[in-house]
Amino acid sequence: MSGVWVFKNGVFHLENPQAESNGQGGTGQRKVLVYLPTGEVVSSYNSLERILRGLGWERYYGGDPDLFQFHKSSSIDLISLPREFSKFTSIYMYDLVIKNPNIFHVRD
Repeated sequence: MSGVWVFKNGVFHLENPQAESNGQGGTGQRKVLVYLPTGEVVSSYNSLERILRGLGWERYYGGDPDLFQFHKSSSIDLISLPREFSKFTSIYMYDLVIKNPNIFHVRD
């Protein structure tokens, strides 16, 4: 895995020019986020927001207007996602997996 780690908007992420060119982490295949209780593949921010609200997450409007953000009052966690769903890559998916154990899974 090659690239450069960048700290932006309070989040570290790996910038990989090859992965960004195909939008798929360099694997040639797009990863998907799966909501484990139902097996639903998250295909839009509307479906993701519905799931997150059911888990106690609320929209957060106090941050960067270029981000779609959620917070949970029982936690210090903040989920920050790109405003455009087409830029919702595996880095953001794994962030959701970590902040919601046993709820989401990333699949090829």
